[in-house]
Amino acid sequence: MASITQSAPPSGKLAALAEKARLLRIHSMRMTTAANSGHPTSCMSAAEIMAALYFHVMKFDPANANALAGDRFVLSKGHAAPVLYAALAEAGVFPVSRLMTLRALSSELEGHPTPWIPGVDAATGSLGQGLSVGAGLAIGAKRQNSDARVYVLLGDGEMAEGNVWEAAAFASHLELDNLVTIGDVNGLGQSERTMYDHHAEVYLQKFQANGWDGEVIDGHNLTAILAAFDHAAAVKGKPYAILARTQKGHGVSFLADKDGWHGKPLPPADLEKALAELGPLPPVEKDDGRSYARKSLPAPPDFPAVKAPNYKLGDQWATRQAYGVALAKLGEVNDKVIAVDGDVKNSTFAETYQKAYSDRLIQGFIAEQNMVGVGVGLAAQGLVPFISTFACFLARAYDQVRMAGISRSTINLCGSHAGVSIGEDGPSQMALEDLAAFRAVPGAAILYPADAVATERLVEAMARFNGITYMRTSRPKTPVIYANDEKFPIPGLKVLRQGAQDRATVIGAGVTLCEALKAADQLRAKGVSIRVIDLYCLKPLDTTTLAEQVRATGGRVITVEDHYPEGGIGETVLAALAEAGVQLTAARRLAVERVPHSGTGDELLDTFGISARHIVAAVEQLK
Repeated sequence: MASITQSAPPSGKLAALAEKARLLRIHSMRMTTAANSGHPTSCMSAAEIMAALYFHVMKFDPANANALAGDRFVLSKGHAAPVLYAALAEAGVFPVSRLMTLRALSSELEGHPTPWIPGVDAATGSLGQGLSVGAGLAIGAKRQNSDARVYVLLGDGEMAEGNVWEAAAFASHLELDNLVTIGDVNGLGQSERTMYDHHAEVYLQKFQANGWDGEVIDGHNLTAILAAFDHAAAVKGKPYAILARTQKGHGVSFLADKDGWHGKPLPPADLEKALAELGPLPPVEKDDGRSYARKSLPAPPDFPAVKAPNYKLGDQWATRQAYGVALAKLGEVNDKVIAVDGDVKNSTFAETYQKAYSDRLIQGFIAEQNMVGVGVGLAAQGLVPFISTFACFLARAYDQVRMAGISRSTINLCGSHAGVSIGEDGPSQMALEDLAAFRAVPGAAILYPADAVATERLVEAMARFNGITYMRTSRPKTPVIYANDEKFPIPGLKVLRQGAQDRATVIGAGVTLCEALKAADQLRAKGVSIRVIDLYCLKPLDTTTLAEQVRATGGRVITVEDHYPEGGIGETVLAALAEAGVQLTAARRLAVERVPHSGTGDELLDTFGISARHIVAAVEQLK
């Protein structure tokens, strides 16, 4: 591995790096022309930066490109993927011939980077997210006693994104002096000049205002680039920002700083002209078709069983309270669990974990986009992040969650205070869309416990699950309904009431399960029995058991949810039953049908049609 040096490189080294930069430009143009798509000019502005990083600055082992001991690189401007792939190929991660498979269906070299490529830790391309991921990687290195450094390449266009400045403030607050960002200030956006054009000093002032050290350099001057990285390595207690003034399309006269080339590969005739300006060309060798994708991605570590829940049946506990208790128990047996909370730890009860393990909770403050990106970085370092805030605020970070799904990241999210049941705070605080949102995330598990026992068991299951998990917790206290030895597999559901004469299957989760049980008692007093199901796991769904239960009640089903009707429990259930071929004779969905209002939790459950009274009426109306 190469190591960071403070000494000035000899002229021979500078010449070698200049040659690497020239090759990176050639590869970037060739592969995008072959693919007939891509962003070659965005790659060309960063060629010297990438050459300096991969062939002089970074500790990088091509045989173990994502090693904890090695430095990490995040290409936040993900559309410049070809220059990253070119650097990885020149470094020996895969053959240079593989570059010509860019964007092919059979290739791991997609249009924007994903972690299936060795040396990539997170999917990028939705702009503005890379610095948060880099901060998570930097924290992960420090927490595991690695002296590795993290480098994040930002485009100047994406520095208009608020997520960048959330991450900048956060990284400074945590004094992440192993984090370096490089701003590629080429002055050209997709449709016009960027906000500050080539005035790199403006970006530097913004980083400095957020507590960073840094400097402005000529991004095509290798001596200046290497000196800047030396300066970054010498700074302690602060992250470092290098704002590199560059040219899009640099190195080719008819491309350099010219508008109209964003996202356009060079036609063959123009490619030939461009390559003629760059000098001797390496041969284009035929690819052998072998895949160089990573065999596996980071997965949760193995750990012993967690202490069993310890509650009394009928006691009142909010599931958000039990979430904190569960994290503390998990921390006893798994020291890789890191909680990240958005300044609501006394409401999500993540503070319970902090009280037990003060150094394992990261205060993310009110910056949800950054928290999710940081979690992706932590997970890429083999840690187990649990990210918590009010469920409604996770909507701000939905793009970050979406990108985490593309990354196949293993992060755990907890959204508390969901639904109208939170009461007086009003509709701005009531997550009523979250289940629909998370259902659309590929590979995600969605968990909605109704009591404290289920919450504890499911938090442990989250820590063992390979993929994104989302737990929805509630503000009001609910009775403990499960014995402490009850198990909650993923997927799974619980049948809490059943009989031979059940008129219908009623399906709830969380607070509405409690309402369904109340309704069952009220109906029993009238001589009517119903089947009650706790759908604690919405995704993946135990469709087989669900279909069996609904068939047993003659195809009559009622769903009840503290959520808008679109995308929630009702649609989940009905879609699954349809796919299972269940013939329904009657189906009702009770949900929050309009924008709610302040009031007490009980008032709102009743006013918006999801209380026990409405369940009883729905059952009685069935034919």
